[in-house]
Amino acid sequence: MSPDRPFLLVGLTGGIATGKSTVSEIFRRLGCEIIDADVLAREVVEPGEPALAAIVAEFGPGILDPAGRLDRKKLGAIVFADPDKRRRLEAITHPQIRVRLAERLQELIARGFEGLVIFDAPVMIESGTSRHVDRLVVVVTDAATQRARAVGRDGDRADVERRIASQMPLADKARLADYVIDNSGTPEATIAEVRRVHRALLAELRARRADPPR
Repeated sequence: MSPDRPFLLVGLTGGIATGKSTVSEIFRRLGCEIIDADVLAREVVEPGEPALAAIVAEFGPGILDPAGRLDRKKLGAIVFADPDKRRRLEAITHPQIRVRLAERLQELIARGFEGLVIFDAPVMIESGTSRHVDRLVVVVTDAATQRARAVGRDGDRADVERRIASQMPLADKARLADYVIDNSGTPEATIAEVRRVHRALLAELRARRADPPR
């Protein structure tokens, strides 16, 4: 825990269709503050934002909808098919997302929040952001369940396979985690898993308050 933060900053990540959003919502119901990287990512590409202008310069005006807003589906089809293009997009958006995250953390410090802050981000490890959180939680599921959920949600099997291939393997993410939540089972089992990790994180927070870093 950073000495200038009264809360524990917990990174939450996983892979496509592992159920990270479900886990995040359970943490929210348990009283955690949630910062969603997808929300921040949408904010930084709003019309008038520097990141949107940079994306248009990089990928062309064809990635805009008729109203001049970013068409995320069109852009996704481009970047998930080409790792180099994805890296170029991330080089534009990730610094802006980190600025927004820092602003949210400062707001929580100003409020005097002293609990668990969950930063929910799909590419936290790949972007290097995981180095700046206090604890890392990875949500996993088995490969068959992951693909079935993703196809059921998005409907395009080829696109799902491209997205899965573009991400760091779940097993590699799990090896880097402080805590792993298995979301392969029933909703009740997932809730129990999240409660287990929540208790452990609160215990860590209490221990750090009793013996703060020097």
